[in-house]
Amino acid sequence: MGIYAGEMVKTLYTEVCDILEIKYPILQGGMAWVSDEYLVGAVSEAGCLGIIASGTAPGDWVETRIIETEKRTKKSFGVNVMLLSPFVDDIVNAILRHDSVKVVTTGAGNPAKYIEKFKSKGIKVIPVVASVAFAKRMEAIGADAVIAEGNESGGHVGQLNSMPLVPQIVDAVSIPVIAAGGIADGRGFVAAMALGAKGIQMGTRFIASVECNISMKYKEKIISANDRSTVVTGRITGHPVRVAKNRLAREFMKLEAEGANKEQLEEFGKGKLRLAAKDGDVRNGSVMMGQCAGIVNDVKPVKDIISDIIEQAEIIIKRLYIHET
Repeated sequence: MGIYAGEMVKTLYTEVCDILEIKYPILQGGMAWVSDEYLVGAVSEAGCLGIIASGTAPGDWVETRIIETEKRTKKSFGVNVMLLSPFVDDIVNAILRHDSVKVVTTGAGNPAKYIEKFKSKGIKVIPVVASVAFAKRMEAIGADAVIAEGNESGGHVGQLNSMPLVPQIVDAVSIPVIAAGGIADGRGFVAAMALGAKGIQMGTRFIASVECNISMKYKEKIISANDRSTVVTGRITGHPVRVAKNRLAREFMKLEAEGANKEQLEEFGKGKLRLAAKDGDVRNGSVMMGQCAGIVNDVKPVKDIISDIIEQAEIIIKRLYIHET
């Protein structure tokens, strides 16, 4: 059975919208040194879910970001908790002090220790997962949904690509699955929904937005990228990262090839993301971006990015319906 043109918007409204209290099932990725109150507020105001990135920042820094975001939007927003952070307990306590935080996404670990604390405050918990086994484990501990993130994404990645990963996780769990990795427009949105996802998460596309409070050189690196502009480094550390090809990436890979150990590589990479995002050194800094950078060719206000995605998705759905009938 097809979809009538007048029902297009309804097809883009899923249970994720109800769970997260948003208009469109689109989440903004929690990107360290990138996802601050300016970007988060703009994304939430546009009807999606903005997410503050805590990274390895202290709890009081994260709490300040929450307070500043509260000034910019009264709509739903979340916080991403990087579970390997040395300040994770302080960050969790900061989140629990603010009723404005409706959602927590987690990465780099198992959030089981904190699930009940979040649930007691009515906070939805959505872990980022890169395998079927971990997705099933997250459902078992009470996660409200999972973000299935493919290898195409920027920053920390798993090994499976989104196309095989998303449907396998959809088949394995009963909670909603949000697709991430390689999505930057309406085509990716519709493709993710076709794979069974109930929403999408985007990071790279939102970096190239007016409201993103980072160096313009970082944004220019994204919009000038092509299909082969990124590389994955750090497999040996157990926490591989997709970044733009630049001097830093070449030196990092050279150290890997020469047999540098995990500690040496981590020390070499320390502070390099901030160097790129805030200082604008895109040669010696870590320019984290996904493979979808090759289809991002402009810097726009967040509301226009979202509007373009929804419009393109609706056009695709309409064409599919016409073709079917």
